[in-house]
Amino acid sequence: MSSPATSNLPAVTVVDITDPADANAGIELIDLDAVQLQSEPFRAHRVVVRAGAATVVFHSSNVRLRSRTSVAAGQVAYVVFGPRSTGSINGTPVHPGLMLAAGTTAEARFVVDAGWESVTLLLPAQDIRAHLAARQRANRLPQPREIVTLEADPAAVGRLFDRGRQLTETAAAQPALFNERQDELPALQVDLLENLLAAIGQARVFEPDGSDRTRQRRSLIVKAAEDYALAQNGAHLYVSDLCRVTGVSERSLEYAFKEVMGLTPVAFLSRLRLHRVHQALLAATPGSTTVAAEALRWGFWHFGEFARTYHDCFGELPSDTLQRTR
Repeated sequence: MSSPATSNLPAVTVVDITDPADANAGIELIDLDAVQLQSEPFRAHRVVVRAGAATVVFHSSNVRLRSRTSVAAGQVAYVVFGPRSTGSINGTPVHPGLMLAAGTTAEARFVVDAGWESVTLLLPAQDIRAHLAARQRANRLPQPREIVTLEADPAAVGRLFDRGRQLTETAAAQPALFNERQDELPALQVDLLENLLAAIGQARVFEPDGSDRTRQRRSLIVKAAEDYALAQNGAHLYVSDLCRVTGVSERSLEYAFKEVMGLTPVAFLSRLRLHRVHQALLAATPGSTTVAAEALRWGFWHFGEFARTYHDCFGELPSDTLQRTR
């Protein structure tokens, strides 16, 4: 196996996240941007176990949210989901037996519901490639910038999820033991890899039906609209702008957003801009900006309504966020 790129890090990291701006906390091999889709206090729990060259991540969250996630260069990620997890990946609904394989820098767009649980196994691409080639399963490895959705035996996928969750629960309960005995952790990697290969060995590429393809198309419409909105960096946008960019009618845009995000296009854009104000306030240095300046930059001119909406989403007033960063 390759030498782990994270050998200078602790074997176990446990993080409780209360702010979507901290979505990347505790994990260095995944880049994650999250937008909260419900106005409730945000709570996520993450346990990261670094076992040899492998990294195992257990993640859970309590509210509906959208995340755009990519894997660090040189890594391949395989993701399995808890039995009660509901949501979609690039428009494909999560269901028993579904697995996600993500190549280097490929972006997966998750929309997940409250009660979400997942286990991600990250390995160096060259290591997993060697194992799959030796077992004549090389076609199970996603290529760079590729997301592959696999359909596998639900029992095998369930065992992989349970194995990962049990490992992270044990590590979270006894992190000192894992951190002090890192030289023994590659044995865990072997166990996890065998469970992963057992699930992959029974997998095939997921073949969407007509309904799935419709959802995937709508997911791409939403992605195009969101990409455009982010590229405008706070410029005031209208639904007609999004229709023009995506090439669909207002009704089709509305259907796409409601199915994928559970929000209208206007409501999602407002939520997206709210998160960008939040991030700007968190990143501010003393005297560099004001709440009013950031609110106006992202299209909020009714300050009283903005403050109420901000508080509903993040549990504090924007002025409190700005003061807290100082």
